[in-house]
Amino acid sequence: MHAATNTAPNADGRVVPWNKGKLIGQKPPLKLKEIWAIRIRLQLDHRARELALFNLAIDSKLRGCDLVGLHVRDVFQGSHVAPRAIVMQKKTQRPVQFEITEQTRDAVGAWIAAARLKPEQFLFPSRVSESPHLSTRQYSRIVGSWVECIGLDPAAYGTHSLRRTKATLIYRRTRNLRAVQLPARAHEARLSPGPDYVPSRRSGRI
Repeated sequence: MHAATNTAPNADGRVVPWNKGKLIGQKPPLKLKEIWAIRIRLQLDHRARELALFNLAIDSKLRGCDLVGLHVRDVFQGSHVAPRAIVMQKKTQRPVQFEITEQTRDAVGAWIAAARLKPEQFLFPSRVSESPHLSTRQYSRIVGSWVECIGLDPAAYGTHSLRRTKATLIYRRTRNLRAVQLPARAHEARLSPGPDYVPSRRSGRI
């Protein structure tokens, strides 16, 4: 990319880098204690849609555009939320499978029931009439509000932080890249401790 597209002159004619004052680079994943802090806050505030969105973002590891574009039928089978789902990625046009943990199934099921959503509807419809579903920009703002509510800098985190979270937690515990790639059920329990979960230094958990 040419320098001309990366810079812009300010009032006195000096060139200002496009990224001045911005945090760039890879966004960090959330730690386990941060995940639970956000979940508990959303539960206490009775924010059913956001709790379902947050849990599903971590479980699925989907890009923002694929997450907000999910339909109810993508995750719902018969009368319940499915334990796994397969969706076509917009960017790669390749299918991807992901497991849906029990607590995420509960959160998504509660949201679908509360919003009275039908199978053909978007799972996260927008509250703005011009958009049929939550936009990636809206989703990004929501992610910022989540991290800010637990005292983190929203500029340092983004939607990609949620994409990286589950894989990072699995790798830190197993040091096994293959385990990160496989949707192993063993990891479902490890990433879904109960409310009385107590971090253990001996186990190396956060």
